[in-house]
Amino acid sequence: MNSLAPVLRSALEDELAGRPRATLAAATARLSERYRRGGAAQAPILVTDADVAAYAAYRMPATYAACERALALSSLCFGGRIDSVVDLGGGTGAGAWAAASVFEPSSVRVLDQVDAALKCGQRLSSSVFDARFETWRVGSAVPAADLVMASFVLSELSEAQRAALVHAMGSSASEAVFLIEPGTPDGHQRILAARAQLVDSGWMIAAPCPQSGECPVRQPDWCHFAARVERSAMHRQIKGGDLSYEDEKFSFVFAVRSGASPSGARVLRHPGKRKGFVDLTVCDAAGETGRRVVTKKQGDAYKQARDLRWGDPWV
Repeated sequence: MNSLAPVLRSALEDELAGRPRATLAAATARLSERYRRGGAAQAPILVTDADVAAYAAYRMPATYAACERALALSSLCFGGRIDSVVDLGGGTGAGAWAAASVFEPSSVRVLDQVDAALKCGQRLSSSVFDARFETWRVGSAVPAADLVMASFVLSELSEAQRAALVHAMGSSASEAVFLIEPGTPDGHQRILAARAQLVDSGWMIAAPCPQSGECPVRQPDWCHFAARVERSAMHRQIKGGDLSYEDEKFSFVFAVRSGASPSGARVLRHPGKRKGFVDLTVCDAAGETGRRVVTKKQGDAYKQARDLRWGDPWV
């Protein structure tokens, strides 16, 4: 897999060149407040061209990073081929960029209700990968594809709309369904509901879970992972941040028709790497969470554990 992150960063810089940073910062602040507030959207959140530009500037890098990390982890547990992708509510196409990076499909379709976002997404991707950006609304028919995905969409829908969307995704996908939400307790609960619905419909969970039974993670804990996002100078300016990076936390599910080869366990927290041992918190194939201590005396297993990251499979 060759990450498209540097290419996306360059495309965004070209797309946003000449736009007043103050305008982007103001629109970013409005959008950030709306997303923090949460709740089902009664109208499109992105309204003006400034909204779309701000969203592309501050959310596309983080959404891309989270989706790429989650899809890369999923690809390790899925032996099938993804040749076509439909990205629902994909806006400017961050999820599609991640799918293109991981699976290199020949067909990519991004569907959204905001025309300005679709046009922006088309401009950004036009010289990188071939994608169709098409008008679509929640409740409309979902086109068939090997992979049907929705990134950070469920939080904007009512409970009934979420269930209907997951059903439509499962009916239209021939190989896999991918859903990703913010790595918050609420985000995890939305993913759990979608996961249960998919399993009840006959889908198997390939990632992040090493099994398709009940999730063993109990409140107040929640299952989530993180992707590091390198901030550009423009990104720092419009968000008012000083750090050169941020960590985007996410919860996700990748369900497949067949070909699942889940790991023996999944690393649920940052590994504790100490002198002579690695302390892991894992979710295993038996549907249990617990601690694994891998010592230097275990040779190759210890060397592998030293390289583990949060979210990685552990056999």
